[in-house]
Amino acid sequence: MAPKSDSAEGIVLNFVNEQNRPLNSQNVADALQKYNLKKTAVQKALDALSDSGKISFKEYGKQRIYIARQDQFDIPNTEELDRMKKENLKLQEDLEENKRAINEVEGEIRALQTNLTMEQIRAKEAKLRTEVEEMEEKLKALRDGVTLVRPEDRKAVEDFYQESITQWRRRKRMFKDVWDAITENSPKNLKEFKEELGIEYDEDVGVSLQSFSELAPHGKRQKR
Repeated sequence: MAPKSDSAEGIVLNFVNEQNRPLNSQNVADALQKYNLKKTAVQKALDALSDSGKISFKEYGKQRIYIARQDQFDIPNTEELDRMKKENLKLQEDLEENKRAINEVEGEIRALQTNLTMEQIRAKEAKLRTEVEEMEEKLKALRDGVTLVRPEDRKAVEDFYQESITQWRRRKRMFKDVWDAITENSPKNLKEFKEELGIEYDEDVGVSLQSFSELAPHGKRQKR
């Protein structure tokens, strides 16, 4: 007599038949935790089922490996196997086709999600129109010859810049005089000595007094 489907033996038998592969008691117990079956109950059910011949088993040392009885399954012949293989191949092709279709739909959805709504387009258009109007007003003011910087402010900046260039040139000359005096009779390698003291020339940091001097206002430049 077959065990009741909701009994421990019935649940274990159904699982072993569904899996139809070699299983040990731990495999079965782990898979049937959702039925609140303890390992001892699972082991007892496996032993009862194997003793009654409802499942098969083989012993490997102290461990038993259980498997469903194969005589209960219809074994397909060669023609049926070929048909099943073709059906499986067709299903695989259909699955791949469905995956491609899903990917295309998901791509279209993502593209639509990145598009602006009509409300967003109108808001962006209004913002751009405002920016254009502001720039046109600035452009008109420039074309009309409006002075954007006061003469006294411009002169103050030019004077400060010129004074900075003058100080730069003066200090550069002072350093050269001191350096020449120190190194005139020095036996040391000047490059190594400079590195030892942590001295950097303008060229070492990518600047040039000449290039900055050329930026001075016309008529105020000094010769190097």
